[in-house]
Amino acid sequence: MIQKMKSILCSAMIATLSSMPLMAQENNPRLIIRADDMGSFRSANIACLEGYKNGIETSIEVMVTTAWFPEAARMLRENPGVDVGLHFTITSEWDNVKWRPLTHCPSLVDENGYFWPMMTPRKGYKGRSITENKWNLTEIEQEARAQIELALKNIPHISHISGHMGSLAFAPEVEELMERLSKEYNLPLVDSGNAFEKYGLNYVRYDGPTGTSAEKEASLIRTLEKLEAGKSYMFLDHPALNNEEMQTVGHIGYENVAVDRQGVTDIFTSDKVKQVIKDKNIELISYNDLTKSLPRGEANKKLNKAFNKYLNAVKQAGQDLHSIMIVKDGKVVKEQWLGEGKRNVPHILNSVSKTFTATAIGFAVNEGKLKVTDKVISFFPDKLPAEVSENLKKMEIRHLLTMTTGHDKTVNVRNLTDKEDWVATFLAAPVQHEPGTFYAYNTLGTYMLSAIVQKVTGQKVIDYLYPRFFRPLGIVGATWDESPQGINQGGWGLYLKTEDLAKVGLFFLQRGQWNGEQLLPTSWIDEAMAKQTDCCPTHMRFDNITENPKNSDWLQGYGYQMWRCRHNGVRADGAAGQYIIILPELNTVIATTAQIDDMQAEINLIWKHLLPALK
Repeated sequence: MIQKMKSILCSAMIATLSSMPLMAQENNPRLIIRADDMGSFRSANIACLEGYKNGIETSIEVMVTTAWFPEAARMLRENPGVDVGLHFTITSEWDNVKWRPLTHCPSLVDENGYFWPMMTPRKGYKGRSITENKWNLTEIEQEARAQIELALKNIPHISHISGHMGSLAFAPEVEELMERLSKEYNLPLVDSGNAFEKYGLNYVRYDGPTGTSAEKEASLIRTLEKLEAGKSYMFLDHPALNNEEMQTVGHIGYENVAVDRQGVTDIFTSDKVKQVIKDKNIELISYNDLTKSLPRGEANKKLNKAFNKYLNAVKQAGQDLHSIMIVKDGKVVKEQWLGEGKRNVPHILNSVSKTFTATAIGFAVNEGKLKVTDKVISFFPDKLPAEVSENLKKMEIRHLLTMTTGHDKTVNVRNLTDKEDWVATFLAAPVQHEPGTFYAYNTLGTYMLSAIVQKVTGQKVIDYLYPRFFRPLGIVGATWDESPQGINQGGWGLYLKTEDLAKVGLFFLQRGQWNGEQLLPTSWIDEAMAKQTDCCPTHMRFDNITENPKNSDWLQGYGYQMWRCRHNGVRADGAAGQYIIILPELNTVIATTAQIDDMQAEINLIWKHLLPALK
């Protein structure tokens, strides 16, 4: 938890430089600050993280063939808020330190088995570049796959691929190959020949001399002052430290590496540079923002007026709303962050987490790893109580999904301790009713779903979801708290950004389809969103309900870890005001984060002020 808070605070520091919604910043310059070559040296690892934690960096490119990659991977896992790219490497330019390929690539290496030092002919390195030798495309593909897969294995939140020394596009057939791998792995290429045109990105350099830290700072500031409103830019350099390690690094024509790269670290953490970014209203963005943000549209006058009335009503009601995003017809038409809410800082989701765990079950079912009719006890034969009741024997995965496990009184997860096995605690609880016949909100039951996914896949839910769900949707920086047994909590503990919630809502609205690809079968999405059972408000029983169903969004039915709600909607919701509201008839998604205890009052304001304007 301490490490999570540190990573969230790091994101918050960048957020203070850029906290306005994207729509509000359409006329502001947008800028990626990119740090290259993490993993190459320990000094680079330290400096790259320093530039993110205490500076202006938004994206870090990591090399996986290098000696310091294991440390870099650990550091990046500990800081999930930073955007990370695989820096595809097939050259090893330094004279005193070398790296080799991960695979057998005789056409890419010198007589000692190291990558050739240069990509193209260079003075002092005659005959020792990739393009001067007969490289093999098959070898490049196998090496690229190996680097991508090693990177994703160790840093699941990698969002894109960049090229070290032009490795992505030094020949047309290489660029075609990398485009194909980019689509296969859902990792956009950001250094390919058409990437800048595709994403409307402009590459900017220092505007002036760069011999010293002071010169670099002044030249970068001049560059920043010339950025134009409404355009997107990328600035990159290679931070490191001027220490004994880096003082041994260099090649012919570039000998002052340590001093030069310390200067980069200095400007990436410069207070003067930060102030210029703030004064010029420059929006710091990441590659993931650039390549996988939801498209923006314009709200009509009716919705604009209704949205303002809604925000005023929220204020008058004393509701602590942190963010709201409205997606209409596939485009973000309204977005606002308030109070503690920040665009690029993950927010606690509480029980919205449940919908993500159920989605992981959907993927596992689709892949044939389990069935919803599988018995729960079959997964944990070593954790069963001494006497297994008939009702416990009958409990199936579908009963966990629909909160119909048969427990009359569920375990309060707030009472769980670090000394007990949470799976064993669940299995030991009395099951008074036959599963499928009695609804009771059961958060520990969702934890069991998470444990089952981990059991059958060998992966934590968060890691299982990354390639199948998070990466296609462009969700990065997710964190999920764990039990003492190292299992994602399932029913709670997930942190994501508001736009991530909106993306997930749109995914369900599109019945499991994303960018033309069917990620989950429509049949699963329809089952998840349909009413599977009657339900009642959390921590209540059917025999003490006093609300009228016409006025309650907690009496409309329950699906697979999702609530039905009024106006033929369905939602994921989490304590204190976290919502993903899906309105199929209006082709609309509304996502919120908040600290609001009365969630019925929160959604009532949405129905009162926003719903009519969305019709």
